[in-house]
Amino acid sequence: MTILLLHVPPPTTTILFSYSSSPRSTTRTLNLTRRIRCRVSNSSEVKSEYKPGVLDDFFMRSFRTKLVEEVGSDSDIPGYVGLIELVKLLMLQGRTRSETNDAAVRILKSLFPPLILELYKLLIAPLAQGKIAALMVARVTVLTCQWLMGPCKVNTIDLPNGESWESGVLVEKCQYLEESKCVGVCINTCKLPTQTFFKDYMGVPLLMEPDFKDYSCQFKFGVAPPENDGNVNEPCLETCSIASRRKLNSGECPMA
Repeated sequence: MTILLLHVPPPTTTILFSYSSSPRSTTRTLNLTRRIRCRVSNSSEVKSEYKPGVLDDFFMRSFRTKLVEEVGSDSDIPGYVGLIELVKLLMLQGRTRSETNDAAVRILKSLFPPLILELYKLLIAPLAQGKIAALMVARVTVLTCQWLMGPCKVNTIDLPNGESWESGVLVEKCQYLEESKCVGVCINTCKLPTQTFFKDYMGVPLLMEPDFKDYSCQFKFGVAPPENDGNVNEPCLETCSIASRRKLNSGECPMA
C-alpha cells in the first residue's frame, strides 16, 4: 500500500490518497507535498509594540537619574518597572499635589540644557503664531518619548479658532498609565507637569487628554488647557495598586 500526502491551502484540509500496486507494476513516487505557511489574524488581539532604538536606553537612564535625585533613593527593580516604582515613590512621599507637580516639572526641565529652552521660547515659539513650534515639538515627542509612552504618531488636531494643525500626538496605549495603574500618577506626574513645562519653559501651549478606559492619550500642542480640567477629577482605576494598598473604595482617585 502506497500513501500519498497532499497539503493544499486553506480552507481545504489535508487529503489522503491511496492506491494498491501489484508486485509487477512499476512503483512511481509522486511528491505532492507542499509546505504552506499560514497565519490566523485576529484584529482584537493585535498589539502595537515599540522596538527600542539606540538612544532609548540613554533617555531612560537620564530620566531615572533625575528621578533618583528628586526622590532621594533608587529602586532595586531594574528597567521600566523600577522607573515606575520611583514615580510612585515620588507620589507617596507626603507631598501635596502642587509639590508633586513642581517636582515633576523640575525633572523635565533638568533634562534639557538651559539655553536650549530659553532660545526655543524666545526665537521659535513666536513664529507663525506658534504653529512652527507646535509642529516641531510634536515630531520631537514622537522621536524621543516612545520608550516612555509606547507607540505614538503625529496626527491632525482642531484648534479653537477653527484651524487644523498637524501638531497632535496620539499615544495608542500609554504604557506609563498601563504600568502605574493610577490616575493620580498620570495626572500629577505626567499630564499637568508636562502641560506646565511646555507652556512655561518652551512657550508652547499643550492640552493632554488621557483616556482612562483604553489608556490612549491625545497630545494637542498649540491648544491651551481649560481652567477647570475635567480629567483631574477622574475616579480611581479598579486595578490601581496604590488604592488597593490603602484599601480604598472606588470613587475619586485620592492621588489625583
